[in-house]
This record gives sequence, structure tokens and C-alpha cells, in this order.
Amino acid sequence: EMLTRDWSSDVCSSDLASVVPFYLPQFHPSPHNDIWWGKGFTEWTNVASAVPTFKGHYQPKIPTDLGFYDLRIDDVRREQAELASSHGIAGFMYYYYWFSGERLLNVPIESLLASDTDFPFCIMWANENWTRRWDGRSQDILIGQDYDKVPAEDFIDDIMEFLLDPRYMRVNGQALLAVYRPGQMADANADRKSVV
Repeated sequence: EMLTRDWSSDVCSSDLASVVPFYLPQFHPSPHNDIWWGKGFTEWTNVASAVPTFKGHYQPKIPTDLGFYDLRIDDVRREQAELASSHGIAGFMYYYYWFSGERLLNVPIESLLASDTDFPFCIMWANENWTRRWDGRSQDILIGQDYDKVPAEDFIDDIMEFLLDPRYMRVNGQALLAVYRPGQMADANADRKSVV
């Protein structure tokens, strides 16, 4: 059973390490992926089509407890939280896709915000370009970051509703926010004041 508590206090305040796995929101259909990869594409397409590349390589890894879930469904996210909590997971760090003011694959985290699921979360801004290659380095950009068009600082305004949620994870009273590729932003090493 999930713990019920006021998550607005520090989740990571003990001397013990907290486990906060990345939460990938690609496990549901989206209009962009339909255009770029074909109708109905989700990350399950890649999971199910994986093949072994060496002797003893266990592929594909087929899901067990929750099956091929769809992250648009509230009960799925609730069951994930219950399963994670029962195994000592402190919360989920949602990959968050925001490109020059446009959110992508945002249904799971927006639905979480509107739900009563009592489980902590935080955000990892996946701020690299989306390309035809999975490592973000290809020249075939599907959607890119354009910090000249929309400054990186505007990202904070976009996610403020999440940062202010009482379930949002904090360390020493400060909202926990990760950025995948901070070096791609101008002045990434400049001192920043806390906003929340």
C-alpha cells in the first residue's frame, strides 16, 4: 500500500539514498509519433521488436505485471505508483519534452497532476533535439530546441504548475529539477536563484 504523507516536505531529506527512476512517457500513442514513425507507434513498438545481438542476450523483454500498458489511463499510473512504492522507490522523474514552448508526450504528466495519485514526482527536461536517430545527433531533426525563438528560461514558466504541486519532490526545500543537456543552453553554468 502506498504511503500517505505530505510530499511538500523533503522527500530526499534522510541520510539514506533515495531511488528515483526515470519515467519515460512514450508508452502511449501521440499525433507527432503517428506522423514521424507511423500510426499507433509507441515505445512498445521498439520494445517488442528488439532482437538479441549476442549469445544469451534476453530480447525482447516483454512486460510482466502491468502488460503493454497505455500511459493515458489513470489506473495504469496508479498501479505503477503502488508497485514502485511497495519496492522502495521514492518517486518518479518524468522525462519532460518541451521544444520552444511546445509540449510533447505530455498526457501522462498532465493527467498525473490532475489525479489524486499520492506518489512523488519530479521532472527531467529532455532538452535535446528529436531526430531520426535515437541519440539526438543526426542532422534529420524532427523537432528541435530553438533558444533564440523561445529562451530556455521560459521553460520554468511552463512547468510552474508541476513545481507548485505538493507531490513535487524537493531536496533541502528546493524543487528537484534535472536538465538532460544543460551545456546546450547559453550561460548554462551561470549562478541561478531558486524560483520555487
